Amino acid sequence: MSDYTVAVKYAMIFFMITMLIEWVASKVMKEKVYNLSDTISSISSGMTNNIKSILNLSVVIISYQWMFENFAIFQVSSSWWIYILAFLGIDFANYWTHRWNHEYNILWNRHIIHHSSEEYNLACALRQTISSVFQIYFFLYIPLAIIGIPPKVITILLPLHLFAQFWYHTKLIKNMGFLEKIIVTPSHHRVHHAINKIYVDKNYASIFIFWDFIFGTFQKELENETPVYGILKPARTWNPIYINFMHLIQLFKDAIRAKKWKDKFKIWFMHTGWRPKDVEKLYPLDIITNPHEYIKYETKKDSFLSIWSCFQLLIHLGMQFHLIYLLNFIEGDDFNVKMILSGYQMLILYGIFFTFSIGSFTSLMDQSRFSLIVESIKNSIGFIIVFYFQETLNIFQGIYLPKSVVVLYLIISQIITIYYYFKFENQKKVSLAL
Repeated sequence: MSDYTVAVKYAMIFFMITMLIEWVASKVMKEKVYNLSDTISSISSGMTNNIKSILNLSVVIISYQWMFENFAIFQVSSSWWIYILAFLGIDFANYWTHRWNHEYNILWNRHIIHHSSEEYNLACALRQTISSVFQIYFFLYIPLAIIGIPPKVITILLPLHLFAQFWYHTKLIKNMGFLEKIIVTPSHHRVHHAINKIYVDKNYASIFIFWDFIFGTFQKELENETPVYGILKPARTWNPIYINFMHLIQLFKDAIRAKKWKDKFKIWFMHTGWRPKDVEKLYPLDIITNPHEYIKYETKKDSFLSIWSCFQLLIHLGMQFHLIYLLNFIEGDDFNVKMILSGYQMLILYGIFFTFSIGSFTSLMDQSRFSLIVESIKNSIGFIIVFYFQETLNIFQGIYLPKSVVVLYLIISQIITIYYYFKFENQKKVSLAL
Protein backbone atom coordinates (compact mmCIF):
# COMPACT_ATOMS: atom_id res chain seq x y z
CA MET A 1 0.00 0.00 0.00
CA SER A 2 1.37 3.44 -0.92
CA ASP A 3 2.23 6.01 1.74
CA TYR A 4 -0.46 8.27 0.28
CA THR A 5 -3.14 5.58 0.67
CA VAL A 6 -2.15 5.06 4.31
CA ALA A 7 -2.28 8.82 4.83
CA VAL A 8 -5.76 9.00 3.26
CA LYS A 9 -7.05 6.26 5.54
CA TYR A 10 -5.99 7.98 8.74
CA ALA A 11 -6.75 11.47 7.45
CA MET A 12 -10.39 10.54 6.77
CA ILE A 13 -10.78 9.29 10.35
CA PHE A 14 -9.25 12.54 11.62
CA PHE A 15 -11.48 14.63 9.34
CA MET A 16 -14.65 12.90 10.56
CA ILE A 17 -13.71 13.44 14.19
CA THR A 18 -12.88 17.14 13.70
CA MET A 19 -16.13 17.71 11.78
CA LEU A 20 -18.03 16.21 14.70
CA ILE A 21 -16.16 18.53 17.08
CA GLU A 22 -17.00 21.52 14.86
CA TRP A 23 -20.68 20.52 14.78
CA VAL A 24 -20.82 20.23 18.59
CA ALA A 25 -18.97 23.56 18.98
CA SER A 26 -21.42 25.24 16.57
CA LYS A 27 -24.32 24.07 18.73
CA VAL A 28 -22.65 25.43 21.86
CA MET A 29 -21.90 28.74 20.10
CA LYS A 30 -25.44 28.78 18.63
CA GLU A 31 -24.14 29.34 15.10
CA LYS A 32 -25.56 27.39 12.15
CA VAL A 33 -22.68 25.75 10.33
CA TYR A 34 -23.93 22.49 8.83
CA ASN A 35 -26.72 21.63 6.40
CA LEU A 36 -27.43 17.88 6.18
CA SER A 37 -27.69 17.58 2.39
CA ASP A 38 -24.71 19.86 1.80
CA THR A 39 -22.61 17.88 4.27
CA ILE A 40 -23.49 14.56 2.65
CA SER A 41 -22.60 16.06 -0.74
CA SER A 42 -19.26 17.38 0.56
CA ILE A 43 -18.17 14.13 2.21
CA SER A 44 -19.29 12.15 -0.84
CA SER A 45 -17.18 14.41 -3.03
CA GLY A 46 -14.17 13.82 -0.81
CA MET A 47 -14.65 10.06 -1.04
CA THR A 48 -14.81 10.06 -4.85
CA ASN A 49 -11.57 12.04 -4.92
CA ASN A 50 -9.99 9.52 -2.54
CA ILE A 51 -11.08 6.60 -4.71
CA LYS A 52 -9.58 8.29 -7.76
CA SER A 53 -6.32 8.98 -5.90
CA ILE A 54 -5.77 5.56 -4.30
CA LEU A 55 -6.52 3.81 -7.62
CA ASN A 56 -4.08 6.17 -9.38
CA LEU A 57 -6.70 7.25 -11.92
CA SER A 58 -4.69 10.21 -13.17
CA VAL A 59 -2.01 10.80 -15.78
CA VAL A 60 1.30 12.32 -14.68
CA ILE A 61 2.79 13.89 -17.80
CA ILE A 62 6.27 14.27 -16.34
CA SER A 63 7.13 12.87 -12.91
CA TYR A 64 9.20 14.69 -10.32
CA GLN A 65 11.53 11.66 -10.23
CA TRP A 66 12.33 12.19 -13.94
CA MET A 67 12.87 15.92 -13.49
CA PHE A 68 15.19 15.28 -10.54
CA GLU A 69 17.26 12.74 -12.47
CA ASN A 70 17.60 15.00 -15.53
CA PHE A 71 17.67 18.56 -14.16
CA ALA A 72 19.37 18.37 -10.75
CA ILE A 73 22.52 20.52 -10.70
CA PHE A 74 23.32 20.09 -7.00
CA GLN A 75 23.43 17.06 -4.73
CA VAL A 76 22.00 17.87 -1.31
CA SER A 77 21.95 15.61 1.71
CA SER A 78 18.79 15.19 3.75
CA SER A 79 18.54 17.90 6.40
CA TRP A 80 15.84 19.86 8.22
CA TRP A 81 16.40 22.95 6.07
CA ILE A 82 15.79 20.87 2.91
CA TYR A 83 12.29 20.09 4.18
CA ILE A 84 11.62 23.76 4.92
CA LEU A 85 12.86 24.83 1.48
CA ALA A 86 10.83 22.10 -0.23
CA PHE A 87 7.69 23.03 1.72
CA LEU A 88 8.07 26.67 0.67
CA GLY A 89 8.59 25.57 -2.93
CA ILE A 90 5.46 23.40 -2.85
CA ASP A 91 3.49 26.26 -1.34
CA PHE A 92 4.69 28.67 -4.03
CA ALA A 93 3.73 26.17 -6.75
CA ASN A 94 0.30 25.73 -5.15
CA TYR A 95 -0.30 29.47 -5.10
CA TRP A 96 0.06 29.64 -8.90
CA THR A 97 -1.75 26.36 -9.49
CA HIS A 98 -4.66 27.66 -7.43
CA ARG A 99 -4.63 31.09 -9.07
CA TRP A 100 -4.57 29.77 -12.65
CA ASN A 101 -7.39 27.33 -11.85
CA HIS A 102 -9.48 30.38 -10.97
CA GLU A 103 -8.41 32.63 -13.81
CA TYR A 104 -8.87 30.53 -16.96
CA ASN A 105 -12.01 28.89 -18.34
CA ILE A 106 -10.30 25.66 -19.30
CA LEU A 107 -8.80 25.26 -15.81
CA TRP A 108 -11.76 26.32 -13.65
CA ASN A 109 -13.41 22.91 -14.11
CA ARG A 110 -10.53 21.39 -12.10
CA HIS A 111 -11.46 23.46 -9.06
CA ILE A 112 -15.17 24.33 -9.26
CA ILE A 113 -16.24 21.47 -6.99
CA HIS A 114 -14.27 22.90 -4.08
CA HIS A 115 -16.16 26.20 -4.23
CA SER A 116 -19.60 24.75 -4.98
CA SER A 117 -20.79 24.47 -1.39
CA GLU A 118 -23.02 27.31 -0.22
CA GLU A 119 -21.94 26.58 3.35
CA TYR A 120 -18.50 27.07 4.86
CA ASN A 121 -17.34 24.35 7.21
CA LEU A 122 -14.77 21.59 7.56
CA ALA A 123 -16.87 19.30 5.37
CA CYS A 124 -16.61 21.67 2.39
CA ALA A 125 -12.82 21.25 2.56
CA LEU A 126 -13.38 17.67 1.39
CA ARG A 127 -14.89 18.85 -1.90
CA GLN A 128 -11.96 17.86 -4.09
CA THR A 129 -11.92 17.27 -7.81
CA ILE A 130 -12.14 14.05 -9.80
CA SER A 131 -12.03 15.93 -13.12
CA SER A 132 -8.31 16.78 -13.09
CA VAL A 133 -7.20 13.58 -14.80
CA PHE A 134 -4.03 15.13 -16.23
CA GLN A 135 -1.42 16.55 -13.86
CA ILE A 136 -0.35 19.62 -15.85
CA TYR A 137 1.54 21.80 -13.36
CA PHE A 138 4.74 19.72 -13.25
CA PHE A 139 6.83 22.65 -14.57
CA LEU A 140 6.27 24.56 -11.33
CA TYR A 141 8.41 21.94 -9.55
CA ILE A 142 11.37 22.22 -11.95
CA PRO A 143 13.19 24.75 -9.68
CA LEU A 144 13.03 22.25 -6.80
CA ALA A 145 14.42 19.52 -9.05
CA ILE A 146 17.24 21.81 -10.29
CA ILE A 147 18.50 22.58 -6.78
CA GLY A 148 18.42 18.86 -5.98
CA ILE A 149 15.48 18.40 -3.58
CA PRO A 150 15.17 14.58 -3.37
CA PRO A 151 11.91 13.00 -4.66
CA LYS A 152 11.42 11.28 -1.29
CA VAL A 153 11.16 14.70 0.40
CA ILE A 154 8.51 15.84 -2.10
CA THR A 155 6.59 12.56 -1.66
CA ILE A 156 6.47 13.06 2.11
CA LEU A 157 5.54 16.74 2.02
CA LEU A 158 2.86 16.78 -0.70
CA PRO A 159 0.14 14.96 1.31
CA LEU A 160 1.11 16.90 4.46
CA HIS A 161 0.76 20.16 2.55
CA LEU A 162 -2.65 19.09 1.24
CA PHE A 163 -4.00 17.94 4.61
CA ALA A 164 -2.70 21.13 6.28
CA GLN A 165 -5.27 23.08 4.24
CA PHE A 166 -8.19 21.39 5.98
CA TRP A 167 -8.41 23.18 9.33
CA TYR A 168 -9.12 26.72 8.14
CA HIS A 169 -12.43 25.85 6.47
CA THR A 170 -14.50 27.02 9.43
CA LYS A 171 -16.61 30.00 10.48
CA LEU A 172 -16.05 29.38 14.19
CA ILE A 173 -12.47 30.69 14.40
CA LYS A 174 -12.35 34.47 14.06
CA ASN A 175 -9.30 36.77 13.84
CA MET A 176 -6.02 35.12 14.88
CA GLY A 177 -3.94 38.23 15.61
CA PHE A 178 -0.34 38.34 14.36
CA LEU A 179 -0.76 34.98 12.59
CA GLU A 180 -2.99 36.76 10.05
CA LYS A 181 0.22 38.24 8.58
CA ILE A 182 2.01 34.89 8.23
CA ILE A 183 -0.26 31.92 7.56
CA VAL A 184 -3.58 31.37 5.84
CA THR A 185 -6.25 31.63 8.55
CA PRO A 186 -9.99 30.85 8.51
CA SER A 187 -10.65 34.57 8.02
CA HIS A 188 -8.42 34.69 4.93
CA HIS A 189 -9.97 31.60 3.41
CA ARG A 190 -13.54 32.70 4.12
CA VAL A 191 -12.74 35.62 1.84
CA HIS A 192 -11.44 33.25 -0.82
CA HIS A 193 -14.64 31.15 -0.79
CA ALA A 194 -16.94 34.17 -0.88
CA ILE A 195 -18.77 35.42 -3.99
CA ASN A 196 -19.08 39.03 -2.78
CA LYS A 197 -17.63 41.27 -5.50
CA ILE A 198 -14.85 42.62 -3.28
CA TYR A 199 -13.81 39.08 -2.27
CA VAL A 200 -13.86 37.24 -5.62
CA ASP A 201 -10.46 35.89 -6.79
CA LYS A 202 -8.56 36.88 -3.64
CA ASN A 203 -6.37 35.02 -1.13
CA TYR A 204 -5.07 32.13 -3.26
CA ALA A 205 -2.35 31.04 -0.82
CA SER A 206 -2.46 27.56 0.67
CA ILE A 207 -0.31 27.81 3.82
CA PHE A 208 1.62 31.10 3.82
CA ILE A 209 -0.47 34.21 3.17
CA PHE A 210 2.54 36.33 2.22
CA TRP A 211 2.29 35.05 -1.39
CA ASP A 212 -0.93 37.05 -1.73
CA PHE A 213 0.76 40.13 -0.26
CA ILE A 214 3.65 39.74 -2.72
CA PHE A 215 1.51 39.17 -5.84
CA GLY A 216 -1.25 41.65 -5.02
CA THR A 217 -4.17 39.27 -4.45
CA PHE A 218 -4.73 39.79 -0.71
CA GLN A 219 -8.06 40.92 0.69
CA LYS A 220 -8.91 41.25 4.37
CA GLU A 221 -12.27 40.01 5.69
CA LEU A 222 -14.36 43.13 6.33
CA GLU A 223 -16.65 43.52 9.34
CA ASN A 224 -19.35 45.22 7.24
CA GLU A 225 -19.24 42.67 4.40
CA THR A 226 -20.35 39.21 5.52
CA PRO A 227 -19.05 36.54 3.12
CA VAL A 228 -21.63 34.70 1.01
CA TYR A 229 -20.37 31.31 -0.14
CA GLY A 230 -20.69 29.30 -3.33
CA ILE A 231 -20.09 30.00 -7.02
CA LEU A 232 -21.49 32.81 -9.15
CA LYS A 233 -23.25 30.33 -11.43
CA PRO A 234 -24.77 28.24 -8.62
CA ALA A 235 -24.59 24.46 -8.96
CA ARG A 236 -28.06 23.90 -7.47
CA THR A 237 -27.49 20.19 -7.02
CA TRP A 238 -26.19 17.87 -4.32
CA ASN A 239 -24.60 15.57 -6.91
CA PRO A 240 -20.79 16.04 -6.70
CA ILE A 241 -20.19 14.00 -9.85
CA TYR A 242 -22.20 16.43 -11.96
CA ILE A 243 -20.66 19.48 -10.26
CA ASN A 244 -17.20 18.17 -11.19
CA PHE A 245 -18.05 18.47 -14.88
CA MET A 246 -20.74 21.17 -15.07
CA HIS A 247 -18.36 23.93 -16.17
CA LEU A 248 -16.76 21.70 -18.81
CA ILE A 249 -20.20 20.77 -20.16
CA GLN A 250 -21.12 24.46 -20.36
CA LEU A 251 -17.90 25.25 -22.22
CA PHE A 252 -18.61 22.54 -24.79
CA LYS A 253 -22.16 23.85 -25.26
CA ASP A 254 -20.95 27.42 -25.74
CA ALA A 255 -18.18 26.36 -28.12
CA ILE A 256 -20.69 24.44 -30.28
CA ARG A 257 -23.22 27.30 -30.24
CA ALA A 258 -20.71 30.05 -31.06
CA LYS A 259 -20.99 31.22 -34.68
CA LYS A 260 -17.38 32.40 -35.07
CA TRP A 261 -14.67 29.76 -35.29
CA LYS A 262 -12.39 32.17 -33.46
CA ASP A 263 -14.75 32.15 -30.45
CA LYS A 264 -15.02 28.35 -30.52
CA PHE A 265 -11.29 28.21 -29.84
CA LYS A 266 -10.95 31.39 -27.79
CA ILE A 267 -13.51 30.44 -25.11
CA TRP A 268 -11.24 27.79 -23.58
CA PHE A 269 -8.37 30.18 -22.87
CA MET A 270 -10.19 33.33 -21.83
CA HIS A 271 -10.72 34.40 -18.22
CA THR A 272 -13.20 32.31 -16.26
CA GLY A 273 -16.79 33.18 -17.09
CA TRP A 274 -16.06 34.68 -20.52
CA ARG A 275 -18.61 33.70 -23.20
CA PRO A 276 -18.99 34.74 -26.86
CA LYS A 277 -21.38 37.70 -27.16
CA ASP A 278 -23.78 35.90 -29.50
CA VAL A 279 -23.99 32.88 -27.15
CA GLU A 280 -24.37 35.09 -24.10
CA LYS A 281 -27.30 36.88 -25.75
CA LEU A 282 -29.14 33.79 -27.00
CA TYR A 283 -28.37 31.52 -24.03
CA PRO A 284 -28.17 33.65 -20.86
CA LEU A 285 -27.06 31.95 -17.65
CA ASP A 286 -28.42 32.37 -14.14
CA ILE A 287 -25.56 34.33 -12.57
CA ILE A 288 -25.73 35.72 -9.02
CA THR A 289 -25.52 39.52 -9.16
CA ASN A 290 -26.41 40.32 -5.54
CA PRO A 291 -25.04 37.62 -3.20
CA HIS A 292 -26.91 39.00 -0.18
CA GLU A 293 -30.25 38.44 -1.93
CA TYR A 294 -29.45 34.94 -3.13
CA ILE A 295 -31.55 32.12 -1.61
CA LYS A 296 -29.47 29.00 -0.95
CA TYR A 297 -30.29 25.78 -2.75
CA GLU A 298 -32.46 23.39 -0.74
CA THR A 299 -34.69 20.43 -1.48
CA LYS A 300 -37.58 19.12 0.57
CA LYS A 301 -36.97 15.68 2.07
CA ASP A 302 -39.13 13.53 4.27
CA SER A 303 -37.59 11.97 7.36
CA PHE A 304 -37.05 8.59 5.76
CA LEU A 305 -35.12 10.01 2.79
CA SER A 306 -32.88 11.95 5.19
CA ILE A 307 -32.23 8.77 7.19
CA TRP A 308 -31.64 6.78 4.00
CA SER A 309 -29.17 9.39 2.69
CA CYS A 310 -27.24 9.27 5.98
CA PHE A 311 -27.25 5.46 5.84
CA GLN A 312 -25.92 5.55 2.29
CA LEU A 313 -23.15 7.92 3.36
CA LEU A 314 -22.09 5.53 6.13
CA ILE A 315 -22.20 2.56 3.75
CA HIS A 316 -19.96 4.41 1.31
CA LEU A 317 -17.53 5.41 4.04
CA GLY A 318 -17.28 1.70 4.82
CA MET A 319 -16.80 0.92 1.12
CA GLN A 320 -13.94 3.38 0.92
CA PHE A 321 -12.02 1.71 3.75
CA HIS A 322 -12.92 -1.70 2.31
CA LEU A 323 -11.44 -0.73 -1.06
CA ILE A 324 -8.25 0.40 0.68
CA TYR A 325 -8.12 -2.99 2.45
CA LEU A 326 -8.59 -4.84 -0.87
CA LEU A 327 -5.83 -2.78 -2.47
CA ASN A 328 -3.47 -3.82 0.31
CA PHE A 329 -4.70 -7.43 0.04
CA ILE A 330 -4.01 -7.86 -3.68
CA GLU A 331 -0.56 -6.28 -3.29
CA GLY A 332 0.35 -8.95 -0.73
CA ASP A 333 2.94 -11.69 -1.20
CA ASP A 334 0.34 -14.41 -1.88
CA PHE A 335 -0.76 -12.86 -5.18
CA ASN A 336 1.04 -13.59 -8.45
CA VAL A 337 1.14 -11.19 -11.43
CA LYS A 338 -1.96 -12.67 -13.09
CA MET A 339 -3.94 -12.45 -9.87
CA ILE A 340 -2.78 -8.85 -9.30
CA LEU A 341 -3.96 -7.83 -12.78
CA SER A 342 -7.32 -9.46 -12.13
CA GLY A 343 -7.43 -7.77 -8.73
CA TYR A 344 -6.89 -4.32 -10.23
CA GLN A 345 -9.66 -4.96 -12.76
CA MET A 346 -11.88 -5.76 -9.80
CA LEU A 347 -10.85 -2.57 -7.98
CA ILE A 348 -11.40 -0.37 -11.05
CA LEU A 349 -14.90 -1.85 -11.45
CA TYR A 350 -15.46 -1.32 -7.72
CA GLY A 351 -14.40 2.32 -8.15
CA ILE A 352 -16.83 2.77 -11.06
CA PHE A 353 -19.62 1.20 -8.99
CA PHE A 354 -18.75 3.52 -6.09
CA THR A 355 -18.89 6.61 -8.32
CA PHE A 356 -22.23 5.69 -9.87
CA SER A 357 -23.59 4.93 -6.41
CA ILE A 358 -22.58 8.37 -5.11
CA GLY A 359 -24.21 9.92 -8.17
CA SER A 360 -27.36 7.92 -7.60
CA PHE A 361 -28.18 8.69 -3.99
CA THR A 362 -27.13 12.35 -4.22
CA SER A 363 -29.35 12.73 -7.31
CA LEU A 364 -32.15 11.21 -5.26
CA MET A 365 -31.59 13.99 -2.72
CA ASP A 366 -32.04 16.40 -5.66
CA GLN A 367 -35.34 14.72 -6.58
CA SER A 368 -33.85 14.22 -10.03
CA ARG A 369 -35.43 11.82 -12.52
CA PHE A 370 -31.91 10.73 -13.52
CA SER A 371 -31.47 9.06 -10.12
CA LEU A 372 -33.38 5.98 -11.32
CA ILE A 373 -31.22 5.60 -14.45
CA VAL A 374 -27.98 5.99 -12.50
CA GLU A 375 -29.21 3.64 -9.76
CA SER A 376 -30.05 0.95 -12.33
CA ILE A 377 -26.60 1.22 -13.93
CA LYS A 378 -24.96 1.12 -10.49
CA ASN A 379 -26.85 -2.02 -9.46
CA SER A 380 -26.06 -3.77 -12.75
CA ILE A 381 -22.37 -3.16 -12.06
CA GLY A 382 -22.91 -4.28 -8.45
CA PHE A 383 -24.33 -7.66 -9.50
CA ILE A 384 -21.41 -8.20 -11.90
CA ILE A 385 -18.94 -7.52 -9.09
CA VAL A 386 -20.72 -9.81 -6.62
CA PHE A 387 -21.05 -12.77 -8.98
CA TYR A 388 -17.85 -12.47 -11.06
CA PHE A 389 -15.41 -10.88 -8.61
CA GLN A 390 -16.33 -12.59 -5.39
CA GLU A 391 -13.04 -11.58 -3.77
CA THR A 392 -14.69 -8.20 -3.14
CA LEU A 393 -16.69 -9.94 -0.41
CA ASN A 394 -13.46 -10.42 1.55
CA ILE A 395 -13.83 -7.86 4.33
CA PHE A 396 -11.00 -8.87 6.64
CA GLN A 397 -8.35 -11.62 6.56
CA GLY A 398 -10.44 -14.45 5.13
CA ILE A 399 -13.75 -13.22 6.58
CA TYR A 400 -16.29 -12.94 3.76
CA LEU A 401 -19.50 -10.96 3.69
CA PRO A 402 -22.43 -13.18 2.67
CA LYS A 403 -23.38 -12.60 -0.96
CA SER A 404 -27.03 -12.43 0.05
CA VAL A 405 -26.37 -9.33 2.22
CA VAL A 406 -24.93 -7.36 -0.70
CA VAL A 407 -27.69 -8.51 -3.07
CA LEU A 408 -30.32 -7.51 -0.50
CA TYR A 409 -28.74 -4.05 -0.17
CA LEU A 410 -28.76 -3.56 -3.95
CA ILE A 411 -32.40 -4.65 -4.24
CA ILE A 412 -33.55 -2.43 -1.35
CA SER A 413 -31.63 0.51 -2.80
CA GLN A 414 -33.29 -0.02 -6.18
CA ILE A 415 -36.78 -0.27 -4.65
CA ILE A 416 -36.35 2.91 -2.59
CA THR A 417 -35.11 4.79 -5.67
CA ILE A 418 -38.09 3.60 -7.72
CA TYR A 419 -40.49 4.62 -4.95
CA TYR A 420 -39.10 8.15 -4.69
CA TYR A 421 -38.82 8.49 -8.45
CA PHE A 422 -42.58 8.04 -8.88
CA LYS A 423 -43.32 10.07 -5.76
CA PHE A 424 -41.35 13.05 -7.06
CA GLU A 425 -42.83 12.71 -10.55
CA ASN A 426 -46.35 12.78 -9.09
CA GLN A 427 -45.49 15.82 -6.98
CA LYS A 428 -44.22 17.63 -10.09
CA LYS A 429 -47.43 16.80 -11.99
CA VAL A 430 -49.54 18.19 -9.11
CA SER A 431 -47.41 21.36 -8.99
CA LEU A 432 -47.82 21.87 -12.75
CA ALA A 433 -51.57 21.31 -12.51
CA LEU A 434 -51.85 24.00 -9.84
